[in-house]
Amino acid sequence: MSRTDVLVTVDELALALGAHDPGRVPPVLLDVRWELGRDDGHERYLEGHLPGAVYVPLETELAGPPSPAQGRHPLPAPGDLQDAARRWGVTGTSPVVVYDSVGGTSAARAWWLLRWAGHADVRILDGGVAAWQDAGLSTETGR
Repeated sequence: MSRTDVLVTVDELALALGAHDPGRVPPVLLDVRWELGRDDGHERYLEGHLPGAVYVPLETELAGPPSPAQGRHPLPAPGDLQDAARRWGVTGTSPVVVYDSVGGTSAARAWWLLRWAGHADVRILDGGVAAWQDAGLSTETGR
């Protein structure tokens, strides 16, 4: 597996989102802003996210219920993950780009889970939402 199998640059993503090639499906964008000790990921998403991105709560959609036996963030049941991915707009053929605001750690969980579930076309935005904003690209507010 190469770097480009895992990461997508801001320039590559901007190009993919702006391409009007009828044979090319734009990526589904998943905003996975979760950080230990913070519970305001959704609020930060509402304040500004990549255009068209869907907020994905790590605690409830990228993990099963916590328990003493399985820990804080056990793997979700495959059917639950599949149902959630469908709600996010992911299909069997959609490219997916995940991002966060903590150096890729939360996005990496979404990347790994989708790959584990059999979705091969998933990449992490290199630098996350900060790299997008630093490049001067637009964000949306609200949902």
